[in-house]
Amino acid sequence: MISKTRLFGRPVFRSVNTALRILVGCGIIVWGSSANATESGTSVYLLGTGGPGAAIMPPLEGIFVDNTSYLYDGSAGGSRDFILGGNVASGLEASAFINITSALWVPSTSFAGGTLALGMAVPVGGPSIDASAVISGPRGNQVGVSAEDSTFTLGDPLLLAALGWKSGKWHFQASTMVNIPVGDYDYGELANISFNRWASDFSLATSWHDPESGWDISAKAGVTFNGTNKKTDYDSGTEFHLEGAIEKTLSPHFSLGVIGYHFEQLSGDSGDGAALGSFRGRVTALGGTAATHFKVGPIPMALRLKVLEEFNVKNRMKGTVGLISLAFPISVKMPPGRTPLSKRQDKRGGQCNVSWNSSST
Repeated sequence: MISKTRLFGRPVFRSVNTALRILVGCGIIVWGSSANATESGTSVYLLGTGGPGAAIMPPLEGIFVDNTSYLYDGSAGGSRDFILGGNVASGLEASAFINITSALWVPSTSFAGGTLALGMAVPVGGPSIDASAVISGPRGNQVGVSAEDSTFTLGDPLLLAALGWKSGKWHFQASTMVNIPVGDYDYGELANISFNRWASDFSLATSWHDPESGWDISAKAGVTFNGTNKKTDYDSGTEFHLEGAIEKTLSPHFSLGVIGYHFEQLSGDSGDGAALGSFRGRVTALGGTAATHFKVGPIPMALRLKVLEEFNVKNRMKGTVGLISLAFPISVKMPPGRTPLSKRQDKRGGQCNVSWNSSST
C-alpha cells in the first residue's frame, strides 16, 4: 500500500501503519458535490445547499456571513474507474471534510424591483481517498497495489451574485456563481480540492413561504458550464441540478423538513484526458433537515443541519451527505424609523430573521 498525505501542498510520505486520515466525509468531492461524473466525479455546484427558503433574500441591506461544513462518505465498486488528477483509478473509497465560508453584501433592496446580493465563497479542506488500483497516469502501473492520498488545503474561490423578488408569500431568485481556478491543485495526485478549471453556474429558485402557517415549499434548478483543466486536458460536460424541500416551523425557534436533489449530466466529457469517454453521470438523493434560530448577544443566528442519502447513481460514487450551516449578519442598515434588529420579533414571537438561506447563491 502506498500512502500519502499533503498539507497545504507539501507532500509527506507515511507508511501503512502510520498513515493519517485528516479528512472526514466525501468521496472525491471538492468545493462541489461528488454527484456527477465530470472530472474526478466532482461538481462546482454543491448539491444539497438548495433547501427550505432557497429563494428568500436578506430583508435588509448589509453584510451577511454563512459558514457551511460539508461532509461526505462514499464508495464505488471495483469495476468502476474514475479519473483523479490525470490518473485512472478503481475500487475507490473516499471521505472528505470541506468548510466553506461565504460573505454576502446586499447593497440594495430595490434594484430592478428586487434585492441584489454580491459575494464570495472560499473552501478549505479536501478529500481522503483509498484506491484499490491505479491503472494508468502519473501514478499508474499500480494494479494490485492499493494507494491512499489525502489533502487539506485551500480550494478555488467563487464569486457569487443573486437577484431576488417577493410577491406576497412567493419569493423568486436568479443567481450565478463563477469558479476561479487559483486554489491548490497537484497534477498526478489522487486527492485535490481545487478543480483547476473555470466554471459557471446559473440557477433559478422559488419559495412559497407562509409565516402564519409555518410552511415553506421551495425548489431550485440550474445548469453548470465547465471549462478545461489544462493540466490534464480534460473538458468536463455541462450539468443540470434540481433541488426541492418542504419544511414546517414547529415553534418560533425550530423547524423540520424533507429535502432532496437530482443531478444529471447533459453532455459528455471530452479532451485527451477523458480516457473513460463521455462518462455521463447521474444521482438522486433524499433526506431531512432541521433548523433553529437563536441569538448570541444582540446578533440573530440561524443554524441548519441536512443529511441526505444518495441512490440512482451512474458513473459516480454513492454515499451519505451531511451539511451544517451557521448564518448571521455582521452589519445591517436599518431604514429610518425602524427598530434595531436586536429588539424586533416576528409575529410568532421569535427573533426577527435577518439571516438568509445560504443555498440562495
